[in-house]
Amino acid sequence: MSLTVRLDPSDNVVTAIKPMEMGAEAETGVATTGLIPRGHKIATTDIAKGGVIRKYAQVIGYAAEDIAAGDHVHTQNVEFRNTDVEYEFSTDLRPAPNATGSDTFMGYRRENGSVGTRNYIAIITSVNCSATAARMIADSFTEEELAEYPNVDGVVAFVHGTGCGMAGDGEGFEAMQRVMWGYAKHPNHAGVIMVGLGCEMMQIDWLLEAYGLKQGPLFHAMNIQDVAGLRRTVELGVQKVRAMLPDANKCQREPIPASELTVALQCGGSDAWSGVTANPALGYAVDLLTAQGGTGVLAETPEIYGAEHLLTRRAADRKVGDKLIGLIKWWEDYTSRNKGSMDNNPSPGNKKGGLTTILEKSLGAAAKGGTTPLNGVFKYAETVTAKGFTFMDTPGYDPASVTGQIAGGCNLVVFTTGRGSAFGSKPAPTIKLATNTEMFTKMVEDMDVNAGAMLTDGVTLEEKGREIYEMFLRVASGEQTKSEAQGLGDYEFVPWQIGATM
Repeated sequence: MSLTVRLDPSDNVVTAIKPMEMGAEAETGVATTGLIPRGHKIATTDIAKGGVIRKYAQVIGYAAEDIAAGDHVHTQNVEFRNTDVEYEFSTDLRPAPNATGSDTFMGYRRENGSVGTRNYIAIITSVNCSATAARMIADSFTEEELAEYPNVDGVVAFVHGTGCGMAGDGEGFEAMQRVMWGYAKHPNHAGVIMVGLGCEMMQIDWLLEAYGLKQGPLFHAMNIQDVAGLRRTVELGVQKVRAMLPDANKCQREPIPASELTVALQCGGSDAWSGVTANPALGYAVDLLTAQGGTGVLAETPEIYGAEHLLTRRAADRKVGDKLIGLIKWWEDYTSRNKGSMDNNPSPGNKKGGLTTILEKSLGAAAKGGTTPLNGVFKYAETVTAKGFTFMDTPGYDPASVTGQIAGGCNLVVFTTGRGSAFGSKPAPTIKLATNTEMFTKMVEDMDVNAGAMLTDGVTLEEKGREIYEMFLRVASGEQTKSEAQGLGDYEFVPWQIGATM
């Protein structure tokens, strides 16, 4: 059995499946010149200083020094350069696979026609000053009390660290408004209470007016200053939730077409196997979903950097492609003016797992989007209105990214990880995919699917992709994920703060 994986005939590196000693055979006629950690790259030919390093049939970096065949190829001898490619548009438009029947799941059909996969009551804050009140309201409801309402998944507080000390207009203000509105109207919420202080920049009344939100039995808003203090606000909030619970409990699951699923596509704690196992398998599952008329939402703009040219080729039209390139330019400027680098990512953990540059990481990350046309590009937390494969502008920081995707309407999250990220989300549940069997075995209480079986057990891409897709339907129907079982999601609401804090 080979000790390495070659991803494309044109690559000049291979990846070690397990740790390799000095002198081990990387490929026919190529022996390692030193110790190679699992998941790390080995040169299969001599690469002169300044020469291209190629993986996935794409450039992932440049030799910082002469590299000999058999050498370990990693941060010590690879340098990053900003991307400089000629973009093609709509040259790789592949249709979704033919759907075999009309798939369904058991979901909640709301009065406005939207569809939920969970049934929460949400306490949403406009400002950090009301965070304690919101937590106290949610924490007032014990498991024993909620057991009387079996169709209610819980009472959850969505609190954050901003909402004031910020500009009253511009990118940051608008993004925060979209997050609040997106969570206030999310179909996974049966009822909502919005809690503010009263004098903050992010005024609840402005939000209600701007987005046409109407108060009623299952939607309330209040300010601590108007109610006359923290204690009274908490008491009033508890009363309002108790009044909501019987109505929320009346919600019943019913058969819903798979076309109503909008799935957030995420990766975190990535390793070298992310782009080989879990991400391509998730991409196959997304292709199956789009064939049913459903939606996949790729995100993390800094983590498609260096792979965006592959996505522009899949853009449904030039307008969609140009919008994506506009995001890349914005991020180059954003990192530059903050004295950062697009190659600040990969993280130390990513590098320990074998990822060397953001270009390599991005090429693997983009595989989560499958192969179908890119039908829409959306701002952070903007409502996703296109069907099929889409993209949302978010940071690479997972909690902030998922917060934007959920605000945009995602009712399910799928998260691939190679190092073992402990992440979960509310109100949309997170399915966790392990990229390698070793980590899956070690963290089995956290991982839902082992995509590492594609390497260790001979499972095909198609088999694993269908397994993941079928789990979409089961979890959307109420099956609990590993992250839900451990109570994750209450602290992973992290709106992206853009702009100065004043």
